[in-house]
Amino acid sequence: MSYIDEMPDRIENPGAESFSPARQIGKLLALEMQKDPHLYLFSPDETTSNRLDAVYDVSERAFLEDIKIWDLPESAKGRIIELLSENTLFAMQAGHVLGNKEQAFMTSYEAFFQIVSSQILQHLKFLKQVEETEWRKEPDGSPERFPAMNLLSTSTCWRQDHNGFSHQSPALISTLLAVPNRRVNCLFPIDDVAATAAFDFMLSSSNVVNLTTFNKSPEPRWIDKNHAKFQLENGGASVLGFASNCDDFMEPDYVFLGVGDITTREAIYATRILNEDLPEVKIRTINIAALSYNQIGTTLNPLGLETFKHYFGERAAIIANFHGYPETLKSILMQYTDPIRIRAHGFNERGSTTTPFEMLALNHASRYDLALEVVRDLGREDLIVKYESLIKLNRQHARELGTDILV
Repeated sequence: MSYIDEMPDRIENPGAESFSPARQIGKLLALEMQKDPHLYLFSPDETTSNRLDAVYDVSERAFLEDIKIWDLPESAKGRIIELLSENTLFAMQAGHVLGNKEQAFMTSYEAFFQIVSSQILQHLKFLKQVEETEWRKEPDGSPERFPAMNLLSTSTCWRQDHNGFSHQSPALISTLLAVPNRRVNCLFPIDDVAATAAFDFMLSSSNVVNLTTFNKSPEPRWIDKNHAKFQLENGGASVLGFASNCDDFMEPDYVFLGVGDITTREAIYATRILNEDLPEVKIRTINIAALSYNQIGTTLNPLGLETFKHYFGERAAIIANFHGYPETLKSILMQYTDPIRIRAHGFNERGSTTTPFEMLALNHASRYDLALEVVRDLGREDLIVKYESLIKLNRQHARELGTDILV
């Protein structure tokens, strides 16, 4: 049975409840470690910080020295490997996956996953050689199978309320999506339900690297289990009907696109703002749950051009809000449509120890920055002033009081 089957099959009021995607992943890791005595988690000293600490309920940390009274639960049999060296951890994970052909996960703060980028690239080269080497074949002639290298990236650039600019970088996403192969999946679950579908996908994958990016803060729950499964099985994208005001067969005036939990949330809120202020504007809101090289979707289930046209129309401006660097997403969307349609927002290397909404505004990725794309097109000076004033008001509030008005 898949874990996604245990999630809700209906969401009555999308966005009304909030759950931490990271805590959900931690819960699933703990359940899987109970079922699979060979599964290991490799982590810097950040398991608790990354909200994955449910694993401590089922396994100790691995430790071979004398245990002191002040130590966390530790033993020589522990399957949680904590070491403040991402390079060493990735090498150990690779040894477990390749040598034992057993499941393993590695987690890290997003900004520091880039440390192992060269090792990931070497692993991808190994997988390529496996496909081309005769003595690496299975009895049926297919390439030798190895569990996926599953990477859990959290404590992301959008929520570093205490650490700041040094801890803000989605660079590994861009690095992996630039590698011309079909062995990398970058997953961006929109909420805890989608995170569950992503976890199932990681467990079932082989001969690939899966980088799954999610936040540890509570985020709105938007979609049900059927929607989450559909995304990963049918091209990695879907229309969010609850956040759209035009039907499936109508050409929208604008398409709002979110990739990532926080950035999709802002895209949804932008459509709500515009629906209130400009109800006559036809908007379709789309979420992308997975990207791979030069395509939307996973390596196994990419989004076809005809489906892209059905979702995105053929003329509407696409206002995209991406978890990572905007040009990375734009380069993929350009494989499907005229780049003149694409207005990409995302992380632009503007960071600080500040509030969540202020981080979005600094990078022009907030709901009001997205809505401004439409009202500027339409020449609505009244709404331009309104949205810019709200951004400024929140900025002043954040800098004076250290909290957000809106988030």
